[in-house]
Amino acid sequence: MRKIRGSVFVSLDGVMQAPGGPDEDPTGGFAHGGWLPQFFDEDVGQAIDAFFGRDYDLLLGRRTYDIFAAYWPYVGGEATGTGEVFDRLGKAEHEVAAIDMGEAFTRANKYVLTRGMPDLGWSNSHRLGSLDELRTVKEGDGPDLLVQGSSTLYPALIAAGLLDRLTLMTFPVVLGGGKRLFGEETPAEALRLVEHRVTRSGAMIATYEPAGKVEHGWAGPQSSSEREQARQRAIAEGSW
Repeated sequence: MRKIRGSVFVSLDGVMQAPGGPDEDPTGGFAHGGWLPQFFDEDVGQAIDAFFGRDYDLLLGRRTYDIFAAYWPYVGGEATGTGEVFDRLGKAEHEVAAIDMGEAFTRANKYVLTRGMPDLGWSNSHRLGSLDELRTVKEGDGPDLLVQGSSTLYPALIAAGLLDRLTLMTFPVVLGGGKRLFGEETPAEALRLVEHRVTRSGAMIATYEPAGKVEHGWAGPQSSSEREQARQRAIAEGSW
């Protein structure tokens, strides 16, 4: 069975919107597009190269697909992997896979999970109208499905038990507002840390796998003081 693996650039306050450039996604009045490059270093580049280092298909939300389709097919020949993209910004120098990222993304199957009927004119693009259709693809033959960006997918993937691994690249910045990785619709789920490291620019790269339901219990001895009983009564009455 194929696995679904996600990789996310995220701020300390959980924002993942428009890390790559000022015009990437200004929806909702987001004013901090392009917040990632100042923190990009060799370790981050290596982590990205490793994520895309094997054969893969892409799983994208509709808006991320639009961003990718308007960019990656048109930069072929200009960038050889993510490393050189940021080398030109003067942020890192590191070895990258000898493939052009634009050509690689064009060559990969791209599965777009959407209720709408978007223009999927980019080569090898396929619409998935439901999680059941995605599950069928996942259970079939082929390489792993990689999610990059696509904030709207994660709550649904976690709820359906379809996300196998998640790599969070958390950067030392607070953005205050914007699209967040885990919104209010995200179900409660425990995760297990399987890999982690801190880069020289202060980014924390941590990879998690599902670890079952959240267990509930007391972090210390339970109090039954009169003040605690009064607090519980106030909670029940809605006046706390």
